[in-house]
Amino acid sequence: MAPVTNALDGLNDAFAAWLRRGREFVDDTEPPALAVVSVMALSLFATLVGFLAVSNLTIVPFVVFLGASAVGWFRYQEETAYVIALMMTVSTILVLALIIVFIFRESIPVIRYESATVFGVTVPGIRMFIQPEWDAVSPPIRYSMVPMIHGTVMVTLIASAVAAPLGVSAALFLSEIAPAAVREVVKPGVEILAGIPSIVYGFIGFTVLGPWASTQFRTTGQGSYLFVGIVVGLMALPTVVSVAEDALSSVPESMKSGSLAMGTTDWQTMTSITLPAAFSGVSAAVLLGVGRAIGETMAATVMLRGVPRLTEPLVNVFYGQETLTSLIARNYGEADGLQMDALFVAGVILFVTVLVISVGAQYIEWRMHKRLGGEV
Repeated sequence: MAPVTNALDGLNDAFAAWLRRGREFVDDTEPPALAVVSVMALSLFATLVGFLAVSNLTIVPFVVFLGASAVGWFRYQEETAYVIALMMTVSTILVLALIIVFIFRESIPVIRYESATVFGVTVPGIRMFIQPEWDAVSPPIRYSMVPMIHGTVMVTLIASAVAAPLGVSAALFLSEIAPAAVREVVKPGVEILAGIPSIVYGFIGFTVLGPWASTQFRTTGQGSYLFVGIVVGLMALPTVVSVAEDALSSVPESMKSGSLAMGTTDWQTMTSITLPAAFSGVSAAVLLGVGRAIGETMAATVMLRGVPRLTEPLVNVFYGQETLTSLIARNYGEADGLQMDALFVAGVILFVTVLVISVGAQYIEWRMHKRLGGEV
């Protein structure tokens, strides 16, 4: 309970500090400037309300906000910049909260539909996770998430097996072995890979890897979890390399120099000092790569068969049916009613999974900074 208590205390301290700075801002700001920033805040809030209410008058408060911001920028630039930065931060958090509320609310009807009785107790949505049938056309209509969860797990495991060792090895090379000139060229080059649209990877996989695998392994048609996982692993590689290299580089030079002064080799220093010291950061890098693999959509949509059912046997990686992301991408255009709600359930599963992974990665990274004495 100690970490939870410390986290709550930290939130209370941060909230108290934020209130204190707010009171100081009001006390120190001239009344005309305070009036301008108040108009900005109120007009932006009215714009948000009008947007949510789908009102044709939404443009009016937004124009007022732009006008007040322009006046404030020329007359009271510091106060205006402060308030705009605060409002943008609050807006980001608010938009995220609205998205969460929306996807959870839209998934409720199908969760009620797929309720089942377990030991005399009605459990909402349980049938989506205890039977493997997805059939949105023929009765009985069923919206099981089991095949897509299975596909997502298979692709993620294969992608992690590709991205984790390659990414950590490349990060270790760039951080500890490569000359500075090579590092300055190679690391930006690796990060450029993250900017390539995922549809490009998927198209290469569909036109090159898919036919080759179908021929070599004599499978019927295209679609393989193995090659989708390889492609997604390559897409997650830049994230793993970049974050892991930052973690390895943050290990203090005094620790490495002390190890070398004791007579160890470079390899012994890397494996006994650098990697253990940066283990939390490297773990966070791998987790972020896993999060990228789970959320990858276009490559899976292009390369998989699009059939929501389990492979036989379950560990057969040479056939690929459907993942959670490809289910949404393939069906959102023509789905309606409960089928559309089922797609929102897939979105909820993805959101919760990636949220847990992201929080875990942030927590591990925070522990690394705390352990090495850096700023948290």
